[in-house]
Amino acid sequence: MPNGNSMKTPWTPATPVPLPEYPRPQMTRPNWVNLNGTWDYAIQLKDKPAPQKFDGEILVPYAVESLLSGVQKSLMPNQQLWYRRSFSVPSRKATDHVLLHFGAVDYECTVWINGEEVGSHRGGYLPFTFDITKALTDRENELLISVWDPTDTGLQQRGKQVLNPKGIWYTPVSGIWQTVWLEVVPEVSIASLKLIPDLDSETLIVEVQLRGGAQGVHVVTEISHNGEKIISTGEQAAGPVRSVIPNQRVWNPSDPYLYDLKVSLVREDQVLDEVGSYFAMRKFELLKDANGHLRFALNGQPMFLYGPLDQGYFPDGLYTPPSEEAMLFDIEYAKQIGCNMIRKHIKVEPLRWYYHCDRLGMIVWQDMINGGLIDGEVVAPLALLFGFHRNDTRRLHRFGRAEKNNRVEYRAELQGMIDHLYNAACIAVWVPFNESWGQFYSVNAANWLKAYDPTRLVDHASGWFDQGGGDFQSKHVYFKKLKRPKPDQRAFVVSEFGGYSFKISEHVWDADKKFGYRHYASSRELTDAYLALLENEVKPLIAQGLTAAIYTQTTDVEIEINGYLTYDRKVEKMDVEKIKQAHTELYKTFGALK
Repeated sequence: MPNGNSMKTPWTPATPVPLPEYPRPQMTRPNWVNLNGTWDYAIQLKDKPAPQKFDGEILVPYAVESLLSGVQKSLMPNQQLWYRRSFSVPSRKATDHVLLHFGAVDYECTVWINGEEVGSHRGGYLPFTFDITKALTDRENELLISVWDPTDTGLQQRGKQVLNPKGIWYTPVSGIWQTVWLEVVPEVSIASLKLIPDLDSETLIVEVQLRGGAQGVHVVTEISHNGEKIISTGEQAAGPVRSVIPNQRVWNPSDPYLYDLKVSLVREDQVLDEVGSYFAMRKFELLKDANGHLRFALNGQPMFLYGPLDQGYFPDGLYTPPSEEAMLFDIEYAKQIGCNMIRKHIKVEPLRWYYHCDRLGMIVWQDMINGGLIDGEVVAPLALLFGFHRNDTRRLHRFGRAEKNNRVEYRAELQGMIDHLYNAACIAVWVPFNESWGQFYSVNAANWLKAYDPTRLVDHASGWFDQGGGDFQSKHVYFKKLKRPKPDQRAFVVSEFGGYSFKISEHVWDADKKFGYRHYASSRELTDAYLALLENEVKPLIAQGLTAAIYTQTTDVEIEINGYLTYDRKVEKMDVEKIKQAHTELYKTFGALK
């Protein structure tokens, strides 16, 4: 709700540079500059030339609609958002290159350095980089950016952003919403890493993409823990580096063990480039139990997964957390109440969020961002209550996917998300489609995902319009009792349920509106209802094959008031000790089946 909502979390952005932490924990270098902070901004009609005069100041990386941006204005589809700031070039050698990194900008942007266009990008959720070396001067440099965002007037991937927020649809997030930063790299440098743990062979495979010439270059990896070297291995730059790890220690929620990794480019004993990283040894799969039920398994051990749907919204920062502490708080709260997994819903978080899940031992189901069209007010209840079904291989206009270019863009962004998040140890499941929103050829998508990333599982159509693909029968259940669907060759999960609501008047986004699936008048009533739901409906399904359940949700989001926490994170709605004990009982019930 731009133009007025003043709800805040307990955290305040660090000043003058919000979110000052290094933004890419699995590929670190020392020579970098964070460009977050105060920039000039202007909003004007689309396709007009760059403004000569700016409207005021904006705090980057907070979206223009957010309270923390200092602007809190809606960006309309016929408008363009402009940013401007100056910066000095970090110290560098004459042959070094300077890279300009953007964590995420929604949706379409063009970038100029000192009046020279250096690149453009489409897509609101993935990072991108421009080599700006040739456009730089030795004096102060000007960075100018234009952004256009159609929000829900377009069919691009946009998540739950709408110009008219209501129900489960929220305030738009336009422009820069993740960290902007400069990095100095040598002429020959490491462009990316792909870290592939192979638990069965006790091996880490490191694939390195280079920037610049690779002739005569070797890649050397060094694996360590707490400063103690474990193994060092080298290979020609053209091929992957394989390191056998003696006495490997596996990663799991109770022991989230991470190895440190250093990757170096070496030519004739000279180190050309070097980055710091980390990884975990772990394996995700499905295994059959003694009764023939397929179960989620980590490192060869079946386990029951339980945790919240998590949308990653903040009332003051929208998509962007006010601080690292705010981001960390939500993950730690899920751990505190006894959850071992989070479903990251319709959002790609900054990489530091996944780092904290890796570090804390939180398993993640990762959603792709939806685009296309959503089902209307008739189809959604029919699907939820009566199992109404559509085939997603024909009449694609119903899903907003009739245009081939739109489908191609989705698939490219899906692949981009996999590549971007591949090294996150915590991610166990990819979710390409949710509740039919923009769904098309989901079986093909699942098959492609399984081939492209065989290390993880796939929930091909979370909620409804199941096409029989992927690894899971994935059900969303609201308004009615949980039950086991007719078994097939896949594992059974309840990928959304609950949504029980309690309105706390002093901690709501809108005093006059509320949305939830079942409403209660007090914390005690809500806690009792939640405990009964787990005891009477979730627990009995575990013996029938239920291997994961995802409760809606971590926090309230705008007028949706069904969180464990209020939207401002200031009030816990239920008795924490009681719900933690109930979650522990679910794991015990599963353990007793072995």
